[in-house]
Amino acid sequence: MHGISQIKLFTDLTDEDINNMIDINLKSVFYVTQEGVKNMIQNKEGCIINMSSIWGITGGSCEVHYSATKAGIIGMTKALAKELGPSNIRVNAIAPGLIMTDMNKELSKEEIKDVEAEIPLMKIGMPEDIADCVYMLIKNEYITGEVIKIDGGWIA
Repeated sequence: MHGISQIKLFTDLTDEDINNMIDINLKSVFYVTQEGVKNMIQNKEGCIINMSSIWGITGGSCEVHYSATKAGIIGMTKALAKELGPSNIRVNAIAPGLIMTDMNKELSKEEIKDVEAEIPLMKIGMPEDIADCVYMLIKNEYITGEVIKIDGGWIA
């Protein structure tokens, strides 16, 4: 499962744009989690790691509907961590910055260089950076309800 993004002025968003973003980026997380949690509750253990975005924390201009879905994932993560903690189920989220994935393949080299210039580590992230965090969250049995930014210091 993967999310989508769309750059569009708020005033130009259509019902279709908004519904598509909510369906793919937010509802899908709800439904997959609902299904998976049933087994976890029975077994009294589990680890859920949701993918949000730095825009879910700070909001992104011309990405209002994307930012709203990613903020929704953060709210869901924090609420579920409280609800599922007594069943020994940990729930966390990762909020990546710009990561070199298929979702960003349309960015030009110039656009990438412009973003890199804003990032204190002066580079964009790689999928391995996210994978390392996922591994850490799986291994650490005392972290729950957290949102971990992986953005090279871009959003302080």
